[in-house]
Amino acid sequence: MSGKRMKKLYVTAASWRGCVRNNNEDMILVGSSFIRNDDFKTTMELSESRRAMIAVADGMGGHNSGEVASSEALHNLQFFFSDIPSGLSADGINQMMADWLESINNIIDSKGRVDSQYKGMGTTLVGLAYYGGDFYMLNCGDSRLYRMRQGQLCQLTTDHSLNKLLGSDQHSNVITNCIGGGTKNSFLDLSKITDDVKPTDIYLLCSDGLTDMVTDDKIESLLRNGADANTLCQAAIDAGGLDNVSACVIDVEP
Repeated sequence: MSGKRMKKLYVTAASWRGCVRNNNEDMILVGSSFIRNDDFKTTMELSESRRAMIAVADGMGGHNSGEVASSEALHNLQFFFSDIPSGLSADGINQMMADWLESINNIIDSKGRVDSQYKGMGTTLVGLAYYGGDFYMLNCGDSRLYRMRQGQLCQLTTDHSLNKLLGSDQHSNVITNCIGGGTKNSFLDLSKITDDVKPTDIYLLCSDGLTDMVTDDKIESLLRNGADANTLCQAAIDAGGLDNVSACVIDVEP
């Protein structure tokens, strides 16, 4: 069953400050809704003419800079994605998103040039997009997209982090790619995954505030037992909540 015949996605999202940080620099986009310090659920009915973006951004930069960067990126992305022409090929989508990345990098970096409190701020971005009957995944940084199928969890994105670059599976907070942050050669991993999206699949988008506190095995167990986004975030908070934590759980209609 391909994405072109799918009817519905059931989505839950939650984004919380955690136990240590003073503010929440994460943000989630679900369609036209933005989630921070809140939870959210919706059913997305898909048709070939419908487009939808679901994304998680994990801001960085200290003070309130990170929350500005993640908000700026997601609000800009929502407007851009809703406004792109219909009928683009996968290559066309790739080029449009590359152009967007260059634009949003300039916007975020320019805020730092105008106001020193925003200098060096940046954000990760991970997303699942639906356009023209097709599904795409996109990633910039170390926030993650997972797929749960028949009880087995698989990370679909590759962390853009120092440890991954050096060949280690252990997560590193030192990232090698982001939006803004003074990155000179920012890039976006973007792939069409329509043929690999199956009924009853569960997709998870999350910031590293979840994966640093909760192991993949634990996440797999929680999802197997029907956990929604809030339940996953609470597991990270119960484990110490050392960072902001955001999760978005997407159930593909049976």
